[in-house]
Amino acid sequence: MMKSVQEIVRKYDGDPYRLMDILIQVQTESGFISQEAIQEIAKLLNISQVDVEQTVTFYHFFTRQPTGKYTVYLNNSVVSNMMGREQISTAFEKECGIKFGEVTPDGLIGLFYTSCIGMSDQEPAALINGKVFTNLTPFTVREIVHKMKEGKPVEEMVTSSFGEGQNRSDLIRSVVRNNIRRIGPILQDDYVTGTVLREQVAKRSPEEVIEVVKASNLRGRGGAGFPTGLKWEFCRKAEGVEKYVICNADEGEPGTFKDRVILTERAGLLIEGMAIAGYCIGAAQGIIYLRYEYRYLEKQVNAMLEQARTDHMLGKDAGGIKGFDFNIRIQFGAGAYVCGEESALIESVEGKRGEPRNRPPFPVENGYFHKPTVINNVETLCTVVRIIQHGSDWFKSLGTKESTGTKLLSISGDCKYPGVYEVEWGFTINDIINMAGAEIPQAVQVGGPSGALIAPFEFNRILCFSDLSTGGSVIIFGQSRQLLKEVVLNFTEFFIEESCGSCVPCRNFPILLKDKLIKILNGHGVAQDIDDMLEWGKVLKVNRCGLGQTAGNPILSSIRNFRHLYEEKIQKDKTFDTGFDLRAAVIESSEAVGRIPQL
Repeated sequence: MMKSVQEIVRKYDGDPYRLMDILIQVQTESGFISQEAIQEIAKLLNISQVDVEQTVTFYHFFTRQPTGKYTVYLNNSVVSNMMGREQISTAFEKECGIKFGEVTPDGLIGLFYTSCIGMSDQEPAALINGKVFTNLTPFTVREIVHKMKEGKPVEEMVTSSFGEGQNRSDLIRSVVRNNIRRIGPILQDDYVTGTVLREQVAKRSPEEVIEVVKASNLRGRGGAGFPTGLKWEFCRKAEGVEKYVICNADEGEPGTFKDRVILTERAGLLIEGMAIAGYCIGAAQGIIYLRYEYRYLEKQVNAMLEQARTDHMLGKDAGGIKGFDFNIRIQFGAGAYVCGEESALIESVEGKRGEPRNRPPFPVENGYFHKPTVINNVETLCTVVRIIQHGSDWFKSLGTKESTGTKLLSISGDCKYPGVYEVEWGFTINDIINMAGAEIPQAVQVGGPSGALIAPFEFNRILCFSDLSTGGSVIIFGQSRQLLKEVVLNFTEFFIEESCGSCVPCRNFPILLKDKLIKILNGHGVAQDIDDMLEWGKVLKVNRCGLGQTAGNPILSSIRNFRHLYEEKIQKDKTFDTGFDLRAAVIESSEAVGRIPQL
């Protein structure tokens, strides 16, 4: 094993900033990262053992113990639960003879839960040794486990046809389906990759290209909505020769999967958008930060990068622009929602824990390697290509005055047609409900757990930056759903699990909010508990990143729009109830010593 570790470290030139790549490869080859491997990596990289350990322990998909020859990660997101995850979980446990969180005694199979894996349009879904299995049923689980016990390769466990488009290609060979329901300029396949870079960008100065992007009023499609052209201009003007472009493809917001489809079918558009960004800010290096759950797309994206080099869209004099040398590499994450925040993402790319940095300074001045860095998400970079192709006036003709262009939505939940929809900004929630074939929804979650739970009286609200802004996740809940138990509690637990733990309010208050919610669900709540949660939610605003600041949103937005659900469960005849059951608390210890509780 130590020889293998040495070879892996040499592959990355002993660069401590490539620690994530080194750990991922060790994990892939050995199935876990042993203490001996950690010690060897630290020695070879000339860093402390603690530096390696803190990275290993931070990420969900790194493990220090064997997780089985076949490692199953079953998605336990809210949509997976809605689509029958519990039945799938029970089937796995029955067939394997173990509980989730355990490995079979012979080390053959390990069962584990994980957060949303970007498959909300085809749940229940799981990752088995990195391969995606969608639309699972108890019967397919029995088939899969049977083949595991026979020692079959994971590739032979697929029991359905491959998905459409590039999912069928030899580079992917996945059962994942694109489910593209509505096509706009980003998803259209009428474009020859590289045309804009060679024919339009090459004839303009970086400043002129930036002006086109600024004139379009394009705002970041990741959720924050910062003006893209302005970000590029700040970075270009920042001091320093060495600059970087990073694509944020860490699509970790539960219910979001649009970037998965772009990476599958339109990766060339993304690569060109990154090259344009690199030209505009004066960068020589681009990095695609790709979430670990999408490792099954690695060969496909790498092939597109290699094709771009062959077509001279990357490399020396990229796009035929003399003196513009630009290249792109992939950097995988390892399972951490907080790395969707741009400064935490930078920390991760540098091989560290994904903890957000204090800001200012902002990445455009002090980013990767403390050099000026532009970070845009997949959809934003693709949109730039179309803007330059058709012009800023064309782009402004789409959408609304303040929210120009189109937006890709990932729609899932209780609807007939889950999938990816490209719409112009300005659509209402009612429009979305009708498009997706949802019948009389009880609620719609816009923007994932960090967004808002919308009630029917607000279904006429508009998707735009001045009303309902979203990174793309839209989850529909039917009348049969118990919103507080099935949705709000799940989202709150998600934030607790995904917090980096750096800020005290984020580390503590989501747990306190969850305890209050459970107290109410168990029938011990009083009116003051609702008021307490509203007050505690305000404290979260002092956290330094978006995750921490919005960690209370599942509870806060549900109180705002569905307060009656809370009031139905609280005790009307009491003003105080601790919710603490002394008899239940001591019964186990009393049984252990053979005593009868004297209460």
